[in-house]
Amino acid sequence: MAQTDLRDYVVEEFGLPPAIPDGPMSPELEAALVRAVEIGRDQANWDLRETGAYDTIAASGDPRAAWLITDLMRFTWRPEVFAALRDVSVALLAVEPQTFRPRAEIADHLMAWDIPAFPGYLAHKRDIFTNYLPGLDELMVEGAVDWRFVSWGGVRIDDRPYDTTGTPCQCIPATDNPPVSTAAEATWLDDDAIVFGIEINGEARAYPRRIMEVREMVNDTLGGRDLGIPYCTLCGAAQAYFTDELPLGVARPVLRTSGLLTRSNKVMYDITSMSVFDTFTGEALTGPLSEIGLQLQQASVITTDWASWRAAYPNTTVLVEELALGRDFDFRNTRDADGPIFPVGDVDPRLEVQEEILGVFSGSGRPVAFPRGLALAALSDGAEVTFEDVRIVQVAGGLRAVGADGADLGSHEAFWFAWSQFHPDTALWPE
Repeated sequence: MAQTDLRDYVVEEFGLPPAIPDGPMSPELEAALVRAVEIGRDQANWDLRETGAYDTIAASGDPRAAWLITDLMRFTWRPEVFAALRDVSVALLAVEPQTFRPRAEIADHLMAWDIPAFPGYLAHKRDIFTNYLPGLDELMVEGAVDWRFVSWGGVRIDDRPYDTTGTPCQCIPATDNPPVSTAAEATWLDDDAIVFGIEINGEARAYPRRIMEVREMVNDTLGGRDLGIPYCTLCGAAQAYFTDELPLGVARPVLRTSGLLTRSNKVMYDITSMSVFDTFTGEALTGPLSEIGLQLQQASVITTDWASWRAAYPNTTVLVEELALGRDFDFRNTRDADGPIFPVGDVDPRLEVQEEILGVFSGSGRPVAFPRGLALAALSDGAEVTFEDVRIVQVAGGLRAVGADGADLGSHEAFWFAWSQFHPDTALWPE
């Protein structure tokens, strides 16, 4: 990669990358990486004097090896091993990471510089992850996933079969066919509580953020259509995918949380086919559904408050409080308030990292982001908010994108860092 390929703001924040060799690694470096993985799998018996593998990696000058080093650091519990890996990464990248987030600092540089992976990287990475996380073998396979950017979010895979989500798990627990109540029965929900509202074929339902921050994935049926509804707390995005009306012979995808992240965005998968999906686009990236080129279509999700949604849709149903499992998280204003907590690399500087935007695709296929605050202000002043054939309308206190004919375009809100990284060529209204 030529240094001139980097955007100016990347160089300004991260500097220039080290030289990147081409082709395969030397046999000595390959052997040292294998040994480093073995050490990572048996940290309790690591001999403090055994530094040969780390010395070989550090002396190689090959920054591609740093991807595997950050993977090892994610699962390293022994301080001496972590410190040794940190020193290796400093030698490879000439980066002095911050003491309180060394692995994230290293990964941010690798992502921003777009350092390529070395040949055979995924096999090594799979060895590391599956040693600690059973159930990932079928997911961590070749495909359209950029495995360099995939990390572990700290929880296990949700691999429970369909409609068994009442069974406890050491995972982020999806819910299938969730019980609902009428609006009048939802006395537990405050008027200013944030909800994600969906309306399909005249039937409306509210998914309270309090519940979605616990569940993060819902498989539901609304308005006669099957839906998979992921919510990524880290990137502020609730989305709704139609999981019916698929090609002949394709079973309904049942979406689950894998426990993996890519650039601080959840990695979801279908438990029926074990296909990994791009959470932001609905595109199958691995497995049999990727082989047929399946891409799920989206319905719009309206982010608003409960009072506004209830007023606009008095016949709405709402998920019952019991689905929150007695928890009352507010990640948006606590854990995530100071920016992404997992590596994201560089962020397009046109907006603040966590600016809330409404994202959608125009008829020409171009992604476009509308800053929520600006769009609401313009609509309140009676102005039109448009881009190509996209028009933004206010619904139930939130925003929805419609086409020239008024048809729903399947929009959703997200933090700017997430939308812009998954859609780096995005347009930004107003241009």
